[in-house]
Amino acid sequence: MASKPFPPPNGMASFWRSSPGSLDTYRSTRLLPSQCDILIIGAGFSGGSLATHILSHPESKNKSVVVLEARQLCSGATGRNGSVAVTHGVDAATEIAEFELANLEAVKNYVQENNVDCDLFLTQAVDVQLSKEHDITLKAGYDNLVNAGISGVKGAKSAYKYTTGHLWPHKLVHHLFSKALEHGNFNLQTNTPVKEISTSPSADGSWKVTTDRGIINAQKVIMATNAYTAALLPEYNEKIIPYRAICSHIVAPNPPVFADSYVIRFSDTDFDYLIPRPDGSIILGGARSDYFRYTEDWYGNVDDTKLIERAKDYFEGYMQRHFRGWENSGAHTDKVWTGSKSSCLGFIAIFTNHEFKVMGYSSDSLPRLGCVPDKDNMFIMAGFTGHGMPQIFLAAQGISRMVLEGTKYSETKLPKLFEETKARLGSDKNFLKDMIDRESSVVKI
Repeated sequence: MASKPFPPPNGMASFWRSSPGSLDTYRSTRLLPSQCDILIIGAGFSGGSLATHILSHPESKNKSVVVLEARQLCSGATGRNGSVAVTHGVDAATEIAEFELANLEAVKNYVQENNVDCDLFLTQAVDVQLSKEHDITLKAGYDNLVNAGISGVKGAKSAYKYTTGHLWPHKLVHHLFSKALEHGNFNLQTNTPVKEISTSPSADGSWKVTTDRGIINAQKVIMATNAYTAALLPEYNEKIIPYRAICSHIVAPNPPVFADSYVIRFSDTDFDYLIPRPDGSIILGGARSDYFRYTEDWYGNVDDTKLIERAKDYFEGYMQRHFRGWENSGAHTDKVWTGSKSSCLGFIAIFTNHEFKVMGYSSDSLPRLGCVPDKDNMFIMAGFTGHGMPQIFLAAQGISRMVLEGTKYSETKLPKLFEETKARLGSDKNFLKDMIDRESSVVKI
């Protein structure tokens, strides 16, 4: 990545942001506060979850909490956990799976207890394999987990089904911040891009954070910046990699019944995902086969102001090509935007994220949670690799305890593999580049 990955001022509107929210351009105060106890950079699902858990903690009562967002509010697995089992062992895979199931339950409980209007649906996800080779690999990963303790798709080699949920992320994030704003010690500042963070703390231990509206000094900083982390922390260059994706909204005059979410896998690196909406429409994303080998289209690319041109027509006729009973449905593309599908809470799903138009892919494929190495009182919650929704809410709870109580990561109940460390940050591992190399080899053959 040659230049710093700052978000452009105005990105494309996704399906989830088709109607403006009351907090999109909200600022608690006309002027930026000059100092605060806790600063959260980023106002997506991560920032909202952090604010929720911090403000509900008794230790936050006398703490000033500020959230900065560069743009508008909220603008920015079978295959997964199977590979974790092979690489890191069954215990590690089981820990992550249990954490994601607990996260799904926690989000469900929060939504129900607070009567959040965000279209939450608990359902099943069907994970369909169209590649015999990947089917064998996936089955081996599944068998590892088992030993330790009619999909309706044309050409399917196998299908797996698991618990999932989906919701309207923009509505949930707005609710989280609306509740946060009921606290007198909370301040939200949208359209306030951070330009720089001091390389070391000041004499009083605070971090100097420079924005385009002035400077704020924070005793503690939490980086909820995902894809854009390296713009502010250079050590995350090639450690959290911006990944520009593409997604669509499919409509049909009289759509067949489509109750489950789907993952359609063509290979270990090429898959699409589908999420049904209550009105019969479908959120459909993926299209890697059209753009993945052209790395300039997506790798390190934060330009969400325009589509990936070579992939924009991929979704037209998709349902007719791949699903029985849809041949004469009249299904067609209603909207295409830069981003991921953004709404799934899937348990052991590979494809989830919130309102990110550009995802933040961790170089070792695992989230980066905890203390930023060699930076006292700076924390990170980023690098979710397109899989944030099943992890973020409870991750924020653990990070909040570290910030407010001084709790060690090992005592937070967060998965061990997710802890940020000097060893991880210093590793040369880059699974995305490995995927690119494999793709290039296949193309050459």
